[in-house]
Amino acid sequence: MMLELVTGPMTGQQYLDSLQDDREVYIYGERVKNVTTHPAFRNAARSIARLYDALHDPQHKDTLLATDRQGILTHKFFKPSYSAQELLEAREAIVTWARFSYGFMGRTPDYKASFMATLGAAPDFYEPYAENAARWYREYATKILFLNHVIVNPPVDRNKPVHEVADVYVHVVREADGGIIVSGAKMLATGSALTHATFVAQNSATQLEEGRAEDYALVFLAPLNTAGQKLICRASYEAAAHSPFDYPLSSRFDENDAVLVFDNAFIPWENVLVYRDIEKATGFYAASGFLNRYNFQSLTRLAVKLDFMCGLLTKGVAATGTEVYRGVQTSVGEVIGWRHLIWALTSAMALDPQPGPGGSVLPKTEYAAAGRLFASLAWPRVKEIFELALGGGPIVVPSSYKDLKSKELRPVLERFYRGSDSSAEERIKLFKLIWDAIGTEFGGRHELYERNYSGNHEQMRVDLLNLAKRRGLLEVFTAFADQCMAEYSVDGWRDSTWTWDR
Repeated sequence: MMLELVTGPMTGQQYLDSLQDDREVYIYGERVKNVTTHPAFRNAARSIARLYDALHDPQHKDTLLATDRQGILTHKFFKPSYSAQELLEAREAIVTWARFSYGFMGRTPDYKASFMATLGAAPDFYEPYAENAARWYREYATKILFLNHVIVNPPVDRNKPVHEVADVYVHVVREADGGIIVSGAKMLATGSALTHATFVAQNSATQLEEGRAEDYALVFLAPLNTAGQKLICRASYEAAAHSPFDYPLSSRFDENDAVLVFDNAFIPWENVLVYRDIEKATGFYAASGFLNRYNFQSLTRLAVKLDFMCGLLTKGVAATGTEVYRGVQTSVGEVIGWRHLIWALTSAMALDPQPGPGGSVLPKTEYAAAGRLFASLAWPRVKEIFELALGGGPIVVPSSYKDLKSKELRPVLERFYRGSDSSAEERIKLFKLIWDAIGTEFGGRHELYERNYSGNHEQMRVDLLNLAKRRGLLEVFTAFADQCMAEYSVDGWRDSTWTWDR
């Protein structure tokens, strides 16, 4: 199915059909003919298709859909928000989608809505390409498109200025009739094989040297079937999953990460947002509100994931009979505390917003920056708590569901693998799920993702400091400390409120 034929929010089948467009996706040395049927991608594709079907489900569509100020019926987070109430409604739409994957799909279509919706509020920032921004917003919101993004340069020669790594980093090669020719690689294109287009930019911390790095100062969009564009995928956890019983998460929620390579790819002018403009190439992050909105979406998704993990840990300690121990209770309580913290941050971001472009409102920057930091700490700590509270429990399971179907083994398993509160099959099912969440290759990738998807761990902290400086908060903090110090001296109190026996 051609995307041009889509006139409104897609159904799941329309989404799956739209991916059959001759895109170049490579895995295990071969080009994938159809990502919707290939064992490395097919169940993840179906998981995304469920999100599109939910848009048409009477149970969910009122929570998910609303009409924007241009009259476009779209997902509530795919449009700008103009009040705290609209941000709360957008959060509920994010939650509804996130619950379909228990929070384990971090780059569902609403993730890139964090940026694309801002094009509807303030396309003028992208002059002389403002009409491109406005047109992309209209198409994106109308069809509820699925975009991925690549903003990180590959880890090659990072000790050199960007413009000295032309053999690797994405840059404009030349202008051509009707557009530009680009070459180079970008990462990390999470979930990209199942998306409609790629958003390409530099990350906000990239240093571009005036007069030398303009060829790298680009922001553009490229449909996945762009000639000269290749996706080189990592190994598939979905393809390696032997059964849903043994790998209930990785068998259906694996967002394959890829490196995107452009080899003299043609990008038409209508898909360009920033061209050879160093200030705008990184300045759009703050100007658009993308930083505020993507943290809002990501924190909401993580909050759903932590709801799930609270339930898993509670069931896990009950199955081992350790829920009565105080130390184990403190572990469960701490995970619940992390859950409450992340949810509270999303509430604060929605209920105490700041003005955004075009009369819109944005989740507050300070809360977004704080959430960005604590989200990177939450998952590693929760994973550690699972390992400490459950010990070897998650690996005290037989090799496969086939063992439970063995007439010889089943009686042995029923006796020695039972839970304190459950049958052997129920306990094994639970702990295989827990292991897939924290211990399989899929689980290990999730720890890496939650630590790093939002940027360098040092940059998160430096950004909080720099934000406090720019907003005048650091002056407020130091003035408060100075106030205390001004109340006394070596000669005693300077305020008659207090007394001192010399």
